[in-house]
Amino acid sequence: MEEKKFDLNSLIGFLLIGGILLWMLYQNQPTPEEQEAKKAQTEQVKELEASEAQQVPVVEVTSSEVNAINVADTLGLETLKNRLGSFAYSGTLSSAEESTTTIENDVLVLTVSNKGGFIVEAKLKEQTQYEGKPVYLIKEGNNDFNLQFSAENRLLNSRDLFFEPTISKNGENQVLSMKLKTSESAFIEYRYELKPGDYMLDFALRSQGLEGILNTAEPMYLDWNFKGYRHAKSITYENRYTRLSYEFENGADHSKLDPVGSDEETELEVTWMNFRQHFFSSMLLTDTPFKEVKFTSEDLVKDEEVDSVFTKKYGAKMLLEPKGGALAYDMNMYYGPTDYQIFKHYDRNLDEAMPLGWGIFGVINKYVIIPVFSMLSDWFPAGIAIIVLTILFKLLLSPVQYKQYLSQAKLKVLKPEMDEIKKKFEGNQMKIQQETLKLQNIAGASPLKGCLPALLQIPVFYALFTFFPTAFDLRQKSFLWADDLASYDVVAELPFHIPFYGDHVSLFPILASIAIFIYMMMSTGQQMQQQQQPGMPNMKFLMYLSPLFMLVFFNNYASGLSLYYFTSNVITIGIMLVIKNFIIDEDKIHAKIQVNKAKPKKQNRFQRKMAEMMEQAEEQKKAQKGRKK
Repeated sequence: MEEKKFDLNSLIGFLLIGGILLWMLYQNQPTPEEQEAKKAQTEQVKELEASEAQQVPVVEVTSSEVNAINVADTLGLETLKNRLGSFAYSGTLSSAEESTTTIENDVLVLTVSNKGGFIVEAKLKEQTQYEGKPVYLIKEGNNDFNLQFSAENRLLNSRDLFFEPTISKNGENQVLSMKLKTSESAFIEYRYELKPGDYMLDFALRSQGLEGILNTAEPMYLDWNFKGYRHAKSITYENRYTRLSYEFENGADHSKLDPVGSDEETELEVTWMNFRQHFFSSMLLTDTPFKEVKFTSEDLVKDEEVDSVFTKKYGAKMLLEPKGGALAYDMNMYYGPTDYQIFKHYDRNLDEAMPLGWGIFGVINKYVIIPVFSMLSDWFPAGIAIIVLTILFKLLLSPVQYKQYLSQAKLKVLKPEMDEIKKKFEGNQMKIQQETLKLQNIAGASPLKGCLPALLQIPVFYALFTFFPTAFDLRQKSFLWADDLASYDVVAELPFHIPFYGDHVSLFPILASIAIFIYMMMSTGQQMQQQQQPGMPNMKFLMYLSPLFMLVFFNNYASGLSLYYFTSNVITIGIMLVIKNFIIDEDKIHAKIQVNKAKPKKQNRFQRKMAEMMEQAEEQKKAQKGRKK
């Protein structure tokens, strides 16, 4: 037997090999970052496997699971693909890093994210806010646009998935196609097409080749949530005209949510919706009406003394109806001014999204005031255009004002005779009123004849009241000391806040209040000198209330509106002075009244009925007094 001897060379060899192996292991150990990624992936895989083990029929896939793809090893990637199903197509996974694509024209810049495929920034090129900064309707996460659908027993949200962008041209139009793919020929597509110089873009939502993948038996929703940025100096004033409005019943009706507090409504067959931010609108319009939409609105301005970033939070959850297992909706999006002239151009009843007044008031605005003011704005600066518009309407209504003042002049002439009646039947108010009305009827000087002309002016008055706060042409147009006729003017800042009034002093409301007070003095002063008829309003109270109301509540309104009221009342005072001093002759009126009194005048049915009612009331009063005795 051969004797075994110790081999020193072998020992040295083994030691060298062991040292090399230790050195290689040390050099290839994972970094701390790799260890963290591995740990996160392992936990993700365990969670997914546990979920699959429970055999839940429909599983919602979240964005965190999609993002985990970037750090997954082979086993994790395959598990996540199983989790996403066909929508984990490799073409989509290869672009699973968030990026954006921009399309723009002369007036609008739109930035679209590949994650979710929706607009994440909308900038209006030609507009600025009150601080001089650009107007962004969408920016920094205030907009969320999500398609919720079921596929292969999974509930998916498009906001969490990655789309592939492709830019092309359709004539002069820019086209951006965002596709969520399951293969090269099967996908969900958002297609944006932007025309030159237009705030309205074409938007299409369609699917292709997904008939065996999309579960059309489950409801599919398009969910739009939006928070409106503040753009004006007065958030109180801006928020008052910030409102969600929509068209429903397949275009047959229009409605809006409450601008105060929170409100919600569910409507059928909706054709468009407008998330209005006073002078700017974000709209979605569809050629195929949405079967059902749940609208929500929340007022985010909790304290009007605090400079809030947002005004309202809007939501619209739209129920979709796939046709033949596929989605096919041709729509439009609008990001631009809330301007009647622009809305009218599209011929889709978009003017219903503006608060122009109901009934006759809206008709006057649409067909008289807006066209006239638009024409004047082409010729004059905005402030001068307001003054010229006011002059035109005051001259148009001057015959009505003449009738009103003529009736007041007749009452003034009859005052001595009415005083005689009061003295003759002192203590008998019913008889005084009866005889006074009889005298006024004979003389043709009924107070109602003075009120009726004033009532005829109310439709124009209210139409103008609704026009100025919505006139986009006034926005950021200056006049005298007012920097912006669509906002309040400031001549003094206050170191404190006064409830209802604010923390500043506006001059145009002060001037308008003074003009109103002078007008009230002229128009009601002579009526206050006459006896106060039972049941008639206290004219002295009204004389002080109207200017005070103007002074306090219009301090935060658009200076253009206060300029209109100031100009209107100054012109009215001038017309009254001309009528009084150069047109109406009180001596001639008195002589004519005496002639009318000499002629017997037959009472009409209404006058006879009123006289009978007053006589019956007088008899009942006497009977009651007799029973008491």
